[in-house]
Amino acid sequence: MINKENILASAKSTILSESQAIAKLVDFLDDNFVKAIEIIYNSSGRLVVTGIGKSAIIAQKIVATLNSTGTPSLFLHASEAIHGDLGMVQPGDVVICISKSGNSPEIKVLIPLLKRFGNKLIAITGNTTSFLGKEANYTLNTYVESEACPNNLAPTNSTTAQLVIGDAIAVCLMEIRNFTAEDFAKYHPGGALGKKLLLRVRDMLDTTHKPIVAPNSNIKTVIVEISEKRLGVTAVVDNNKVIGIITDGDIRRMLNKTETISGLTAQDIMTKNPKMIKSTALVSDALNILEDFSITQLVVVDDDEYKGVLHLHDILKEGIV
Repeated sequence: MINKENILASAKSTILSESQAIAKLVDFLDDNFVKAIEIIYNSSGRLVVTGIGKSAIIAQKIVATLNSTGTPSLFLHASEAIHGDLGMVQPGDVVICISKSGNSPEIKVLIPLLKRFGNKLIAITGNTTSFLGKEANYTLNTYVESEACPNNLAPTNSTTAQLVIGDAIAVCLMEIRNFTAEDFAKYHPGGALGKKLLLRVRDMLDTTHKPIVAPNSNIKTVIVEISEKRLGVTAVVDNNKVIGIITDGDIRRMLNKTETISGLTAQDIMTKNPKMIKSTALVSDALNILEDFSITQLVVVDDDEYKGVLHLHDILKEGIV
């Protein structure tokens, strides 16, 4: 019967089953895991991860994680390997083979070939006494008592266990290599994290349309400059040095307080000592300043030379927030 209670009960049961299966992996960690990490870290080649069926899908995800965290890796489908793709494996490469049973026909054909090439083999399997478990140089145990599947058939707990061991390998290697957030960003330049850690103010600054007025500019000139440059602000510059800024908000407040603007100049209504930032600064640092002071524009200055204005909207367009 389909109802809210049954649906939630099934979901909770699945999550609890998988979490319990994962927790038990801690007890399986031994010197095999330590040696496997050492072999991968000291390898002069790449890390090749292979598997069949659902384990192959897990292998692909592990490869993606490893590549993005500093361990050059590639995926080899166990079935395709014995039909030509075995040429991907080079001397010096370390191979991880993933299989719940460790006795799949493709695995039994592939393992002797890999061993003949002399590559070190690491097994991730739920059956340490299987063909794969016995033939591997190092075996990582991912045994689960049962699947979360009500029929105990669909790979659920077992594939989650494989994935977790893969994550454990990746994180251990990251820590050994002192892999930093900046390193991570190098492999994710197009993502939000990469932009946050790599993008600098100069990379998104339009220096050809920087709003600028002189201290003695009349209010009409100020309004026109703000409107034309479409940044909601203009810098007030004297001898190429920024002495203040005027925002569209300043204009509105001035009009509310003043009966006539005749005779007023930019320096009469400007805000002195505006918040500034260097063009070499990270955009993430600029964002922090904008948030801390609840403002939407930052004046960009290098060695007292006015470079332009960075607007919050430009940062938002980059998807950094």
